[in-house]
Amino acid sequence: MTVARFWRHLPQRYNMVGTKCEKCGRHFFPPRSFCPDCRRAGKIVEHKFKGEGTVVTFTVIHTAAEQYSMLTPYVLAIVKLDEGPQITTQIVMDPAKAKIGMKVKSVFRRIATDGESGIIHYGTKFVPVE
Repeated sequence: MTVARFWRHLPQRYNMVGTKCEKCGRHFFPPRSFCPDCRRAGKIVEHKFKGEGTVVTFTVIHTAAEQYSMLTPYVLAIVKLDEGPQITTQIVMDPAKAKIGMKVKSVFRRIATDGESGIIHYGTKFVPVE
């Protein structure tokens, strides 16, 4: 199995796939194998998130590790997905225009590169909803 194929086998990385408890309706991202509220009585099923949410808080990163330095400055935010879970993610936008309460949606983008000729890692980032 190649590294690229390995990453494609992680649906939550590329498709915003998590889980949902059918008993209480709570959603989880990343996926969980059991509901912490319902415990054994809960029934966990796969759930594809819409990929839309609201910025809860954010910061602007000006200095980053070498593999992310070409992105600086960039916005790193906590986004509350419409289904409930909160995730830490990058918002692709002009950092000066970022604001709390802003609506965002998921997009598929390059996350990092392992050196000049290394593997390129892709995944989910977010952009403002226009």
